Amino acid sequence: MKQKLPMRRFMPLYNLLALAVILLFSQCEKNNEDRYDYPLKFITEDYKPFNYLENSTLTGLAPDLLREICEELNIPFEVTVLPWDEAYELAQNTENAVLFSTDLETGRKDLFKWAGPIVSTDWLFYTTPQSLITLESLEDAKNVGKIGVLEDYSIEQYLKGQGFTNLVYCTDNVDAFDKLLKGEIDMYPSDRYTAEAALKELNKTIYNVTDKWVIKTTLTYIAFNKNVPDEVVADFQREIDRLKAVGTLKALTQTYFNSSAFPGTLQIYTEQYPPLSFRDQLGDITGFGSDIAYEIMKRNRIFADIRLSNWDNGYNLALSNPNFCLFTMDRTEARQNLFQWVGPIGTNTTYIYTKTGSGITIASIDDARALNKLGTVSSWFSDQRLRELGFTNLVSDSDPAIMAEKLLKGEVDAFVCSSVTFPYILKELGYHYTEVEPAYSLMSSDYYIAFSKNTSSAIVNQWQTTLDAMKQDGTYDDIFRKWLQ
Repeated sequence: MKQKLPMRRFMPLYNLLALAVILLFSQCEKNNEDRYDYPLKFITEDYKPFNYLENSTLTGLAPDLLREICEELNIPFEVTVLPWDEAYELAQNTENAVLFSTDLETGRKDLFKWAGPIVSTDWLFYTTPQSLITLESLEDAKNVGKIGVLEDYSIEQYLKGQGFTNLVYCTDNVDAFDKLLKGEIDMYPSDRYTAEAALKELNKTIYNVTDKWVIKTTLTYIAFNKNVPDEVVADFQREIDRLKAVGTLKALTQTYFNSSAFPGTLQIYTEQYPPLSFRDQLGDITGFGSDIAYEIMKRNRIFADIRLSNWDNGYNLALSNPNFCLFTMDRTEARQNLFQWVGPIGTNTTYIYTKTGSGITIASIDDARALNKLGTVSSWFSDQRLRELGFTNLVSDSDPAIMAEKLLKGEVDAFVCSSVTFPYILKELGYHYTEVEPAYSLMSSDYYIAFSKNTSSAIVNQWQTTLDAMKQDGTYDDIFRKWLQ
């Protein structure tokens, strides 16, 4: 005979229902209590592969990253997708707006608050493979017939700021590459990621276009309206840094960009400036300044890549971006308050060089002012100094090798360069240092490792303390002898 169980072991159905309601209400209360205090309005554009609509669903690197962040912070992730010019204007006029993905440029820096970077891209001028256009400098591009751009995009703002007047406006990237392939425009500036996505929409590939010139590097961020509290931006920055550390951003970069290269928490840039920093025949970045930086990073277990860039590009990035390191940089009065400094690393003497046998004599600064054409490297301290002195005869380029060629070919009367690097530049070009003469000593200054103003002081102090220790234990002297003696 089956034993009848006591009734008290069973909970009546109405009690179960009541318990479920209590638990559900408690969970709702908990969710409401955990809900992020500050409501945010997310705004973006359709810009593959950064953020784009696919089967009416928003996808891409930035939305996937933001979903992770919003889930961690308990923020509803609802996004308005608009054309870029509308999104850009709305984000500036909506006090709780978050605009993504947004390039941080000098002209935009004070319009938003920023968290990132989440992507690093190189902007290039693209033509068709049949194009006869040749570019040796950004200035050459001003003479091209028609360059397509998109309104209010960072590259359009940059080119306008550089004095370009040959810009033709396109609807979007697909429209621009369609116009390029049809010959309706002569060049189009784009990064490779969006170029590939746009060309795919046209049933084309990246091999149907040719890149002619690297214009600049941009770092892409999440931008917040100026009225968003600093604490909110800091929460997003903390989460971005966390997702970099655990590998989430790397995985997203691989998924959407077919690349493993993503910006770390500290950006470290240098230029081709032998023997202080340069890329050798094996493709490694090396040199006196590079070895100093590598040793500092090794001692502090900082695992960051050093990126090689032209000086003008690196300098402008350092002016705009937080947690940015650029070496080596001469510390001058004009730059003193623009950066934080670690050093000194060494001393530069800058001369005005003439071609041997030219017969040109420069005995004073006024003699230099009277030259027909004086070559300089844009954004170098010497170029800045001469412009401060009112020189109007300067011919400039971001690549010192181009200006050295101009000197040896007689296209400029003289060239301003430091004695530490000019012999190496000439050697790379197949010339010898005896083919030039240091006609006039312009200035002497110490060079440093520079950090952007809004880099954490703890990072700057850490690097300075380590450099001081290297000078004490003899490591600095060993590196100096390796490269400069």
